[in-house]
Amino acid sequence: MRKPYLIFLISTLFFGGMVSEKPAADPEFPDELVHFTPYENNPVFAGTKASTWDHHIRERGYILREDKNWYLWYTGYKDGKNTTKYLGLATSSDGFTWKRHPENPIYTAGWVEDMSVVKSGSTYYMFAEGKDDVAHLLTSTDRLHWEERGPLDIRSVDGKPLSAGPYGTPAIWKEGSVWYLFYERNDAAVWLATSKDLKSWKNVQDEPVLKCGPEKYDQFAVATNQIIKYKGLYYMYYHASAFKDWREWTNNVAVSKDLIHWKKYAKNPIMEKNTSSGFLVHDGSRYRLYTMHPDVRVFLPASQP
Repeated sequence: MRKPYLIFLISTLFFGGMVSEKPAADPEFPDELVHFTPYENNPVFAGTKASTWDHHIRERGYILREDKNWYLWYTGYKDGKNTTKYLGLATSSDGFTWKRHPENPIYTAGWVEDMSVVKSGSTYYMFAEGKDDVAHLLTSTDRLHWEERGPLDIRSVDGKPLSAGPYGTPAIWKEGSVWYLFYERNDAAVWLATSKDLKSWKNVQDEPVLKCGPEKYDQFAVATNQIIKYKGLYYMYYHASAFKDWREWTNNVAVSKDLIHWKKYAKNPIMEKNTSSGFLVHDGSRYRLYTMHPDVRVFLPASQP
């Protein structure tokens, strides 16, 4: 009786282990970049809902963590049609509890929203949408005082200026001496242009590098929030809409080897519905995902890498 029992026991351990084994993660989309869980005290930052310049906040704010301090730039505005969108700053020691800067709004010379901030050398570069969804550049050396540098001069491959119309949601990646600008036009698709002097930009190709669809979740709108590089691959975090009237947004991710050809994550969207403008911030040990619209929410890694 012992021999059959032994065979049964070995079979159960071997085949049972095979059946219960957890499916392997997609190596191109590691868990730490795509699986997040909501922070229990969300939202961590929002409009005041009072009679202030930042009664509401909107679009993509941006967060940088430097020397254990956290800096959040955001767009504030009051109720009313075509109300100017101003730039504000909030700071934090942990990325969860934020304090508005006493000099807010910190820039009132023009419309600033949907910003992407990159530090290069001792200068901070803010690429943002202005009025009529035209991307422009501001610079700063102290994070607080910003100087306008004008609208971005983006040209097609043959050197001709882009056709008239909006070009917004600028997302920036810098590698070596080359700046990479991802921008959308009417949220219909994402294009890529490069520059070495920040004075003129030229499309890498005149076809978009990221298009809507074919899946339903990004059928009607796409716009890049952030580019990161992780273990030799590039990751684009982007928001998208499955609805023609854009009444609902989701957060999504795609991967690339060359910044031009992108593969969308098969399990998009990665975040709950109607949270938009998401991007990653490294907290010193792992990535957190922050969404910025209609308020600021934090999502922590579902598992430690």
